[in-house]
Amino acid sequence: MEQVNIEGKRSGEGFIAHKDQLVNALSRAQGERVTLFDSDVTLGRKGFYAYLKALAGSNIVKVIPANGNASGSQVIAKGLKVVCGSHESYLPDGAWIGKGKKTLPYTFVQIRVSPCNAVMPNLGSVELAEALSKVLPFTATDEQRAVLQTVRLYQKDGKLTLTGCDGFSLSEVSFNFEDGEGEALIHRDELRGLIPALRKAKRVRLGFEEKADDDGGLLSKSVVIDTELVRYKCQSQKGEYPSYGKLIPTEFTANASIDTKEAIKAIRSLLAVWYDDSLKPLYRPLILTIAEGKVVIEAKEDRGKAEITAETSGEGKIKVEGRRLIQALKTCGGIVDLKLVNASSPMLFTVDSHICLVMPMAMDEAKAEAKTEAKAKAETKAKPKGKAKRKAKAKRTEATEAVTEQGEVAKEPIAEEPEEVAEMPEEPVEEPEAVAV
Repeated sequence: MEQVNIEGKRSGEGFIAHKDQLVNALSRAQGERVTLFDSDVTLGRKGFYAYLKALAGSNIVKVIPANGNASGSQVIAKGLKVVCGSHESYLPDGAWIGKGKKTLPYTFVQIRVSPCNAVMPNLGSVELAEALSKVLPFTATDEQRAVLQTVRLYQKDGKLTLTGCDGFSLSEVSFNFEDGEGEALIHRDELRGLIPALRKAKRVRLGFEEKADDDGGLLSKSVVIDTELVRYKCQSQKGEYPSYGKLIPTEFTANASIDTKEAIKAIRSLLAVWYDDSLKPLYRPLILTIAEGKVVIEAKEDRGKAEITAETSGEGKIKVEGRRLIQALKTCGGIVDLKLVNASSPMLFTVDSHICLVMPMAMDEAKAEAKTEAKAKAETKAKPKGKAKRKAKAKRTEATEAVTEQGEVAKEPIAEEPEEVAEMPEEPVEEPEAVAV
């Protein structure tokens, strides 16, 4: 449950607060239902937000329970009485929630009022919003891969690391942070709405919270993000995040510093060249080559080529899906360092404390070589039937004619061995187009 923390005064069972501050806080909240007075009254958040925003007459709003303050049937009904200048109205419990199929989801925002709400920040609000925007696009959309639908938040050794990965590409951002340890896997849908809210916040404090059961075991984990108006609490998903550290290369054969905007324009023009296959433009493969003083991007079958001037060292060549290449370049922005190991290892993009990892597609030469090796291996395993029969017959003759010490031949009944069956050659298996993280 989220909490909207408003600076104001208590007024009996109700409160008095600045209207614009209350409206601003509700606009940043993510829950669909607002609860007031210790969850005694529940309203639809968007409807309550629109109502308060439309109020006129004063900058101060007074909200109190409606029981005993209205006339007629409203005396019995549970709800709110709202006073704003000369304006006075009554809101019944359950307003703007809907019924049947239109009922709002069960996500809640709790309004709390206190004389002062102080937040001791440990992270920049815009900095956190930018980090989330860089890792969220890399999370998986497939519901069967629940763990990869999450963003991993990890605190250790004075660092806070955010990671998003879909199995074929990865994005990671690190910050200098306070000491301590913590980890949580937060679903992408819970974090998506936080990005615009965090951009508006002035102060942010992030922390990890663990809840133990009665026996002292770990029951649940969550991430708590406090701002000057709203407190967000995101529940951690169950599961273990893939160990991806060993996949990040540390030694490279080729490096290039390129302008991401120039590269994206070149890639989009090349992806538009195809017209005779069923692949969508962004899913088409491109070959990227780092050569002396330039980066060359090529379409298939020599249909197009673009050269980008860059600062380079070494030489390398790799094949990658167009949309993943654009995604990595767009996320990094500005001037990015591109590093290659070989055609079958991940390509790495780095900008300051942000890295992107993209798995390559199999090169055509590698596919042909793999098919040839598989065929040769299958032929080696296969044995001719005639040779197998002769070998079995020789074994039976040797076993039945055992010569005794007196020179007599002993006829020993022996079970006939089955003929050996030559192994069938295995069909060569084509390598997949991409290697998963």
